[in-house]
Amino acid sequence: MSVPKPTTVDEYLDAAPEAGRAHLNELRLLLRSVAPKADENIKWGQPVFEQGTILFAYAAHKAHLNFVPTGPALAPFAEELRGFKRAKDSFQIPYDRPLPTDLIRRIAAYRLEEVTERGAKWRY
Repeated sequence: MSVPKPTTVDEYLDAAPEAGRAHLNELRLLLRSVAPKADENIKWGQPVFEQGTILFAYAAHKAHLNFVPTGPALAPFAEELRGFKRAKDSFQIPYDRPLPTDLIRRIAAYRLEEVTERGAKWRY
C-alpha cells in the first residue's frame, strides 16, 4: 500500500525524517519572517513560498534539507556557500549542522527583492 503524498506543508513536515523536523520547522519560520505576504503551497511534492511567482522551495531528505532559492539568488553568496554542497539552484544543509539562519535570511531577502523589485520569475 502506498503512502499518500502530502497536500499541505504541515503534512509534509509531519512526514519528513524525524532527524530533520527541527531544521525544517526553523527554516519555515525563518522564511515566513522574510516573506510574510507569501503563500505556502506544495509544488513538485515539496513546500514552496509563492508571491506572484515561487520565491523559494525546500525539501527534506534522509540526512539533509535542500534550500532552493534559484541560482541567481545564490550567486551573490557564492563565497559564503563554499562549505555547502551545491546544485544549480540550491544548497544542502546537513541535519547534523546548525541551520545557517543569517545566511538563509539574507539569501531569502535577496530573492524576495529580486521578485518584487526586478520582476524575477521562477525557473526550475
